[in-house]
Amino acid sequence: MQKYICTVCGYEYDPEVGDPDSNITPGTAFEDIPDNWVCPTCGAAKSDFEPIES
Repeated sequence: MQKYICTVCGYEYDPEVGDPDSNITPGTAFEDIPDNWVCPTCGAAKSDFEPIES
């Protein structure tokens, strides 16, 4: 699964880990996260994330 990075603070969203603090379960693709989700580190919008080049 594709990882995404916050362009504001550098937080990496890893779909294999999810975001337990926001009730995003492991295995959740970035595209399936609700649009109102924010970066758990800096509070940036989901739209501030970009795919990480592999």
